[in-house]
Amino acid sequence: MALTRTSCIPPIPLSGRTWMDRALRCSALALLLLVSAATAGDLVPEPDGYRVENYRAPVPATLKGARVLSTEQVKEIWTAGTGAFVDVLPHPPKPKNLPAGTVWREASRLDIPGSIWLPDTGYGELAAIMEEYLRQGVSRATGGDSGKLVVFYCLRDCWMSWNAAKRALSYGYTNVAWYPEGTDGWQQANMPLSTARPDPRPGE
Repeated sequence: MALTRTSCIPPIPLSGRTWMDRALRCSALALLLLVSAATAGDLVPEPDGYRVENYRAPVPATLKGARVLSTEQVKEIWTAGTGAFVDVLPHPPKPKNLPAGTVWREASRLDIPGSIWLPDTGYGELAAIMEEYLRQGVSRATGGDSGKLVVFYCLRDCWMSWNAAKRALSYGYTNVAWYPEGTDGWQQANMPLSTARPDPRPGE
């Protein structure tokens, strides 16, 4: 339900008391809507498997077997240099067989500095070749240490980082973390970002 002028502000002047009553009711409704929006993620259940559609949508507040990190916690990890960071945001590849003279401008991406970018690895279903690409990328990010803290992220309300973190758990990584705010939360906290280049995908 949206608050509108017609729902909260009467079209004709009212007495002071009636106006105050209406204002208090509207304030209470606005607060209720804000609280509901803030807690919407708490109402999203974890699926049994991976999310396979509608990846830009409210995400769960939890990921079984993994830590869910706030921006403040991520800042501490990043500052201390105690974790590996993996971005899984999709990235359109350069089309093959472009006509001669075609100008290709690659989409840019700003990442948490020091991250490895493994695009297209957060889908609910991965081809075997992309599954291996993710395995190798996470292994490289962690130096082959399955107990090293590894933080997965993309954007806010993006299931792809949730999927990728869940996959890492299935690979035997024991210190997996998920940062649901992603680069949106990082940027809003005025933390540094750096221009990222995706790790070459199979065939690139």
